[in-house]
Amino acid sequence: MDLLEEYRRATFTFEAGDPVAAARMLEPIVEAEPHNSAVRQLLARAYFNSAQLARAEAQLRALIEHDPSDHYAHHVLGRTLERAGRFREALPHLRLAAAMKADHGDYQEALHRVETWLGKNTAS
Repeated sequence: MDLLEEYRRATFTFEAGDPVAAARMLEPIVEAEPHNSAVRQLLARAYFNSAQLARAEAQLRALIEHDPSDHYAHHVLGRTLERAGRFREALPHLRLAAAMKADHGDYQEALHRVETWLGKNTAS
């Protein structure tokens, strides 16, 4: 199997709006290349976009374990936990992502949304 070509096909499939098929294509690549963060990140996004939240969470936690300074992985993990209704667990990841990338509007928006949900919005 040509892993690079499969990754390109999976990326195209994901961008074409089929995250389930993209995830199926990416799973064997992550198995073959477990330390490839780009592939694992795309797999996590495919799981997130197809509401496979437990699988997305597992991939994102692996990314964070490998690189605790990965602000995007923290943000998407926070969003995944938020989407699962686990707001208290989401909050630290969203805060960390927002602190690492203060100028990123999506990060601030997600943090504000969860803080408001939990009644912890200090900006009000």
